Amino acid sequence: MGPLLPNDIIPFEWSSIIAIVIGIFFGFILESSGFSSSRKLAGVFYGYDFAVLKVFFTAALVSLIGLLYMDYLGYVDMSSLYVHPTYLWAAIIGGAIMGIGFVAGGFCPGTSLCAVAIGKIDAIVYVIGIMVGVFIFSELYSVFEPIYTGYFYGNITLVDSLGINPYWFVFLFTIAAVIIFVLVDMIRKRVKKVFY
Repeated sequence: MGPLLPNDIIPFEWSSIIAIVIGIFFGFILESSGFSSSRKLAGVFYGYDFAVLKVFFTAALVSLIGLLYMDYLGYVDMSSLYVHPTYLWAAIIGGAIMGIGFVAGGFCPGTSLCAVAIGKIDAIVYVIGIMVGVFIFSELYSVFEPIYTGYFYGNITLVDSLGINPYWFVFLFTIAAVIIFVLVDMIRKRVKKVFY
């Protein structure tokens, strides 16, 4: 049955409207969760607030379980879902740059736009920095292209690369999430005693 747009269940003309509606709801949820606060976001790296880690870990897990159930029930064909191509070095270097920017600025690209929407000056500066970085990258693309397109692994998933059954992966991922949530709570309590 799904995905809805490629199978013409929802007309393609509605794709932009659906994207805008989803974006508004996503931004509202981010703001309501306090994710427009750079202190809350940077708390993951300093050990005093793990709400971001828990929310995104839970979102990934719920989405994965939901997709597998929908596939099992015949509502979604997992093989027809788009999987972003993997370029190993681009992913590693890009992830490192984003991680440094996350710690230094206290925002990721999505949460920075959420903070801009409510008028936070540090987020505005952060987004300007992103735009400058995008401009520099686009102007020097010919220099970065071998790294950007190098080590192409195709449209693989973590399940593909590990070579295990998706249901076993979800089971192990769930256990890992529970263990990580317990560990980060222990870390948060220890760090809180030091700072408060």
